[in-house]
Amino acid sequence: MARDSALYVCQSCGTVHGKWSGQCSSCGQWNTLSEESRSAPPGAIKPSAAASARTRGIQFETLQSDTPEPPRITTGVAEFDRVCGGGVVPGSAILLSGDPGVGKSTLLLEVAAKAALRGSRVAYISGEEAVEQIRARAKRMGLADAPVNLAAATALREILGTLKREQFDIVIVDSIQTLWSDVHESGPGSITQVRACAGEMVRLAKSQGVAVVLVGHVTKDGQVAGPRVVEHLVDAVMTFEGERGYPFRILRAGKNRFGATDEIGVFEMGDAGLREVANPSALFLGEGKERAPGAAVFAGIEGSRPVLVEMQALVSKSAYGTPRRAVIGWETGRLAMVLAVLEARCGFGFGDQDVYLNVAGGLRINEPAADLAAAAALISSATGVSLPQGCVVFGEIGLSGEVRSVGRAEARLREAQKLGFDQVLSPTLTAKTKGVKVTSVTRLTDVVERISQNRY
Repeated sequence: MARDSALYVCQSCGTVHGKWSGQCSSCGQWNTLSEESRSAPPGAIKPSAAASARTRGIQFETLQSDTPEPPRITTGVAEFDRVCGGGVVPGSAILLSGDPGVGKSTLLLEVAAKAALRGSRVAYISGEEAVEQIRARAKRMGLADAPVNLAAATALREILGTLKREQFDIVIVDSIQTLWSDVHESGPGSITQVRACAGEMVRLAKSQGVAVVLVGHVTKDGQVAGPRVVEHLVDAVMTFEGERGYPFRILRAGKNRFGATDEIGVFEMGDAGLREVANPSALFLGEGKERAPGAAVFAGIEGSRPVLVEMQALVSKSAYGTPRRAVIGWETGRLAMVLAVLEARCGFGFGDQDVYLNVAGGLRINEPAADLAAAAALISSATGVSLPQGCVVFGEIGLSGEVRSVGRAEARLREAQKLGFDQVLSPTLTAKTKGVKVTSVTRLTDVVERISQNRY
């Protein structure tokens, strides 16, 4: 008799196949199809007979409502609350991902402890560590007296049963890949288990009004492990980033239904855990009094916060036939564009030279306003002329060589003045700040002339 009760799910992309094959036809990965039962329900908990018997319709409502917005839960970790949009919303589901060892558990333990000290009822459920390990970390962080409810569990049925009996304000699950449901035969961490367990946890958050924070593993490519549907289910997807060798950690929101998606939180990892950084500009800038050739300070905007960071460039004669292009903290495509504009519009030739560009401090910059700072650093390195110590640079570069204006110029100027900078090299600005001299440029050739002749 033919077996029609089995299906095969790709553990890489989640595509369902009717029969086994060596390669997934959707993502092209080999040996990723895993057999799972077709008779299991799509969820993780079998529905009761009473629930199955009820077949009522839905009721529509209008957009007008007098119901006030629910108050946010302030955890006490200001940088975490900033990225969430001002605090954690009750009934929301948050997915936090990051590389192994970056500090996800440390961050969430601090969030749980400080929120509990502020009066919230918090549950911290770990499937990767024992309770004693969590206690030891809390003692090292100085948070051992916080009234956090700890548990080490992985069985989803037991976790849901406990959370439905007891009322919590915040529930942290570390991690979603360790949970397993007895409805499905696949092991913990599989596509089916992650999808089903995440769906049940989100359903719990919406029905009970509890804020659920799920920790997610990442693949070697930096993507959240498991099916992409989990990112669609939750209300916010946050990424905890950090370069090895740097103590700084950046919390970013890639998706947020209750706040901005371009906000960042900055932390510094130390022996006693994470420390919030209220003024990241002072950390990302170099401490030297004299600026070396190839360095330019960029006045950027990360979310609602202006940040000053040093961009470093090095141009040297290539020793091989193919010159190198190495970038850390910026987009490789934008560097190629800036190099092409410098060569086509300004006469700089980089065809036989290696080019290295680095954003100091481990920060990653995504906004186009960094074009002018990168070009200034490249020109400074190529000519051997240093930019003034008190000068910041920002502006977008077009393919024709024009320097285009950017937004939030007044906030950038205020941040530069606060840190002692008194000169700005930028496109024409309407905003002015007392004590800051603005040198306006309209073409990239003007920038080359001013840097090479040291005229600001």
